[in-house]
Amino acid sequence: MNVLLLTDKLVTGGAEIYFCKLENYLQQTNLTLYTAACSGDLYEQLRNKEHFTMLRRRNHFYNIKSLVRKVKSCHIDIIHANSLRMVLYAAAIKKLLRSKLKIIYTKHNITMLEGKYSTIFSWIVNKNVDRVITVSEFERNNLLQMGVNLQLITTIHNGVDIEYFPFFRKEETCIKRVGILARLSDEKNHRLFLKIAYELVKFYPEQFEFFIGGDGPEAASIAQQIEELGLIKHVYCLGNIKYPEQFIREMDVLLLTSFREVFPMVILEAMATGTPVITINQGGISEAIIDGETGFLISDYSDRLFVDKILHLRSDGKLYRYIAETARETVQSRFTLHHMVAQTLQEYLRCSAEKRCVQ
Repeated sequence: MNVLLLTDKLVTGGAEIYFCKLENYLQQTNLTLYTAACSGDLYEQLRNKEHFTMLRRRNHFYNIKSLVRKVKSCHIDIIHANSLRMVLYAAAIKKLLRSKLKIIYTKHNITMLEGKYSTIFSWIVNKNVDRVITVSEFERNNLLQMGVNLQLITTIHNGVDIEYFPFFRKEETCIKRVGILARLSDEKNHRLFLKIAYELVKFYPEQFEFFIGGDGPEAASIAQQIEELGLIKHVYCLGNIKYPEQFIREMDVLLLTSFREVFPMVILEAMATGTPVITINQGGISEAIIDGETGFLISDYSDRLFVDKILHLRSDGKLYRYIAETARETVQSRFTLHHMVAQTLQEYLRCSAEKRCVQ
């Protein structure tokens, strides 16, 4: 069985990290995994570069032509697409080759097409995709509401390498370092993170430090906001984080303030590490974060609500330790990398069996 795994580009993000994890760990007798994507900082994480095809940004004709050659020369049975664009690539390749290859689509993000034209989105998926993997039950239900065929959908939650993200028991539970690890883009809502920082600094000027990990198009805007709020001495922008496990481990609490999420990997990574999470209740986050048990869920984009939870957790060391330990146990039982990879392999095997039946 030969599988071609596709993603848009190897920049730091949930879909791209998922891509790298499968490339690193999907191993099975009689399975050969080939990969293709545009360049990015995650390229160095690939372990089997001899099976990798470099794509070009904004040159779709070249990309499809290259992938057609790859599919033919490597006798690809399954294309596993990690974005809607890659689904369209796979559908074009299948049509050009008049092939019976199978297409699997892992849906990580909310696409522009489904937001405006959900009927067209569901038509594309139903017509071209053999299996859809959703990373949360929330997203599964969202696809059903848009009209995607129930029989196509399987939920496989994201998984964490618990050896790479070991549990770190903090001796001191007094919260001082507050962090956010996310791409610097509009939907991650760093403005709210800075408002939270402003409120805490205003009343506790020497007691908190704030750290922003990540890079992206809003970097200059965020730096300007920090200056306007008078937070230059309190908020530190660290840029792209090469070692996320170290960043998360060094935080006393991690915040998530996004406008849109499906099932963010960073939540699971923090839970595995033992850094309590305070997050907006978006997408499938509540499938991992049980309020007051494995973290805190915030129902509204209110800096006051976040501040209250930070102070509450800061004042209760017993609760802090309970959440850290319960979160780790939850990841170990439900959200491991091993579980994610094994379930994904089962989807490949099902598609391969269906392909043989058709032939």
